[in-house]
Amino acid sequence: MVAPTIERELSAIVSEAIEKHGAKRDALIPILSEINRALGYIPAEAFQEVHQQLNTPTDQVYVSKSQLFGLASFYDMLSTKPRGRHVIKFCENAPCHIVGGKAVWDSLCEALELQNGETTPDKKWTLVTTSCLGLCSVGPVVLIDDYLYGNVSPDQIDGILERYE
Repeated sequence: MVAPTIERELSAIVSEAIEKHGAKRDALIPILSEINRALGYIPAEAFQEVHQQLNTPTDQVYVSKSQLFGLASFYDMLSTKPRGRHVIKFCENAPCHIVGGKAVWDSLCEALELQNGETTPDKKWTLVTTSCLGLCSVGPVVLIDDYLYGNVSPDQIDGILERYE
């Protein structure tokens, strides 16, 4: 059970997201994105809250908690568990792999002492792979938060990571 103050905060976050994007099925991803942005991830309690707020007699948008979880767990941009302050997304598709992506990935894992999907104990970093960032011409590609690094080589990893507090 969520503490009462967090419960009220979560309720307000969900209400604002629904109000901003509308109480309709095609707004589910934007609604979940707003919650993810506000909290840093989407906790289980948020699925319950979205379910309750959308499944009212006035809105009549039936969505199950499992449908919401399915969306949140499918899309890389959403997370169902807490992430670090900085999220590193690494492209693992063939074009990046062919131009040295494996060596860059190994350097990231070594520098951060993490594997895919893990977060550092100090909650500074989360490392995840993604299918494609759409920048195959400048691979290997690393996205940290909203900043993209292209043509990355293993010897650049330490310098890139040092730029972040």
